[in-house]
Amino acid sequence: MQTNTLLQLAFCLLAINVNPALAFWRLPCQNPIVVQRSDPVISPGSVSGHVHTIMGGNGFGFSMNYASTQASTCTSCTDLSNYWTPTLYYRAQNGSFISVGQNGGVTVYYLQRSDQLDPEYSKGLLAFPEGFRMVAGNPFLRSYNASSLEQQAVTYVCLGTDKPQTNGFPNYPCPYGLRTQVFFPSCWDGKNLDSPDHKSHMAYPSLSDSGHCPSTHPKRLVSIFFEILWNTPDFADKWYGNSQPFVWSMGDPTGYGFHGDFVNGWDVPTLQRAVNECTDESGVIEKFPVFKLTTNEVANGCRVPPSVHEQISGVLPKLPGCNEVQGGPGNASPQSGCGATTTIGTPMWPYTDVTKSKSFAYMGCGFDTPGQPRTLQGDSLQDITGMTIEKCIDYCNSKGFSIAGLEYSTQCFCDNKMLAGRDPVPGLIGGCTMPCSGNDK
Repeated sequence: MQTNTLLQLAFCLLAINVNPALAFWRLPCQNPIVVQRSDPVISPGSVSGHVHTIMGGNGFGFSMNYASTQASTCTSCTDLSNYWTPTLYYRAQNGSFISVGQNGGVTVYYLQRSDQLDPEYSKGLLAFPEGFRMVAGNPFLRSYNASSLEQQAVTYVCLGTDKPQTNGFPNYPCPYGLRTQVFFPSCWDGKNLDSPDHKSHMAYPSLSDSGHCPSTHPKRLVSIFFEILWNTPDFADKWYGNSQPFVWSMGDPTGYGFHGDFVNGWDVPTLQRAVNECTDESGVIEKFPVFKLTTNEVANGCRVPPSVHEQISGVLPKLPGCNEVQGGPGNASPQSGCGATTTIGTPMWPYTDVTKSKSFAYMGCGFDTPGQPRTLQGDSLQDITGMTIEKCIDYCNSKGFSIAGLEYSTQCFCDNKMLAGRDPVPGLIGGCTMPCSGNDK
């Protein structure tokens, strides 16, 4: 059992090109639901080439369709869509790699942009249809073409400096973190929900993030834009040489290969209503009653157990998968044969199964509310150095209690019932990942 403090949502304004349609909303995705080598758009049914940081509904899987999104029992956002990007690593001077933490999950901007020169402007702005998916960016790019609308859509903001945004990694430290951004195409051919390259059914408008659609892609969809903040200041004293030390999980040290994937999981009538009715220019999603917002407890506790059995965080001798660092300027080449696992394994659940050994079944991740009575009030035990799941269960069982809960590594609580409203949410893994003081993991 872990205490989850309610978080107030904090937003920053997005500075982008002025457009006649200024209405938008920010969709906060509180945290990743899973970080692993999985990409059901590019690599359906198999382990993907590089690690992704994935947000959204817990219906996410190695293969998925619209029905999969609707089977979600929780979401780290508000809708049941899935959003993902590559994962950031620090490349150390000794050749090892260290995962870079995120500050939150992702903020997805939904912008109601259209142009009077759009071929079907009179038909209005459309929601994403059921089964729709798309990709923005190219993971193999290692140089910048200023005339490419797709490359203009990838940007970096170095927080804490007065430097302008860049299209590749900035070559200077960012005191308050590195914000990575990608704008998705918004012009649709009106026929295909996907395409072989996952891009051709879509096109960018004339100014990349605004402007008018081409005649080949006449229908205008609501625009989406990702913002992700990375804790690069954690490595502020570890820079070396003449270039910045960060790489994307596909071995990209330039930043030009940043990309994003989107699989639609919205209830389409709800999204269409939001597109039509949410005309406020503040971007504050709480102002729009059309949305049923996810609580912070659910958003922060929504997880998918990883199924690729490999280390992806901490200090690594090499990037997960076959991803040697390739600096360009030519496009990177796909790699294979490095011995990285290609097996989708059993889900790695974040709890110890003691059903057989202790006759106690795992119920889920509960929470205590600060300043309120404890969820379990029967008895308690604390052990600073020797607390384990088994010790807590044995103690509660010896006192005649049928429920045992652990908190903050060292604390054990017992009862025969939980405080009303505190039951774990079915299907919600939660954030109970802190190891017990008597365990090494």
